[in-house]
Amino acid sequence: MTRVLIVTDAWHPQTNGVVHSLGAIGRELSRRGIDVRYLTPEPFWTMPVPTYPEIRLSLPPMGRVAAFIEEFDPDHVHIATEGSLGLMARLCCSGQGLAFTTSYHTRFPEYVAARVPLPAEWSYAYLRWFHSAAARTMVPTASVAEDLRRRGFERLALWSRGVDAKRFRPGTKSWFTDLPGPHLLYVGRVSVEKNLPAFLALDVPGTRIIVGDGPQVEYLRRRFPEAVFLGRRTGVELAEIYRSADVFVFPSRTDTFGNVMIEALASGVPVAAFPVAGPVDVITDPAAGTMNEDLGAAIATALTLDRAAARHLALSFTWEASGDQFLSGLVPARTAERHRAA
Repeated sequence: MTRVLIVTDAWHPQTNGVVHSLGAIGRELSRRGIDVRYLTPEPFWTMPVPTYPEIRLSLPPMGRVAAFIEEFDPDHVHIATEGSLGLMARLCCSGQGLAFTTSYHTRFPEYVAARVPLPAEWSYAYLRWFHSAAARTMVPTASVAEDLRRRGFERLALWSRGVDAKRFRPGTKSWFTDLPGPHLLYVGRVSVEKNLPAFLALDVPGTRIIVGDGPQVEYLRRRFPEAVFLGRRTGVELAEIYRSADVFVFPSRTDTFGNVMIEALASGVPVAAFPVAGPVDVITDPAAGTMNEDLGAAIATALTLDRAAARHLALSFTWEASGDQFLSGLVPARTAERHRAA
């Protein structure tokens, strides 16, 4: 049986696109009979990340990381994040002569620059170094690949995302019936990098609805008291919320993909967004969503679009196709010569 090790600093109980994508790809590979093992912060002592208390930074001893890798003896190693655990795994693989792949999920330099006075290029310098040792670096979209190439990254491969189209599907509008329409929905982390004031400050008709949690919730609740904040929602409830919206609004300018967009599309909800990386790669059918530097204009246009077209576009994003891309991007951890030596 093929063994795949995925190393990630981001893991449960975090709720974000990285955790969602890594869990989904693991399930897809397991469905194909592949033995998938995760090395996560769970076994190690952790501390909260400043401004992100729900995200905990692990401090893994290199010896324990090396022992984990040696015991599992993976056929393929994928280091998914560039944090402390990813760094230890990178150093261990290099020390053991193991080839590995990495992935780029998050515009970490922009996130850091939004919080502390640190030039984004300093962070990009670290990321270039980190990924330079990988046989391949998997990126979610062509736009992200183009941006990273301009910044000096090499050996990039596409690994897109999928959606659970059975869970997220069109249906009866069961939420928001007591709120003025149209119902404009955002789902995701409530934090500075998501650019939510660009949505909440718009002078547009209807009710603006925020689903999710994060460090800006109370600040935005006070600043925009007319908006509805529902907190974190999951499962059947979240699917019902999606399909009850009239438009899904995605104001972020820094996401690398935006899984929530395809969840909305699968629910038959057109998307309004800025024309930036992420949306330009997802909203490829103008009948399913619209992009405009005037987000209010994008919302107005999205309200006229066909919900069936939104669903049709979402069905092109499958975890089966994502699994094919992920597997094609992996490399053998050991050459035949290294196996004989081991």
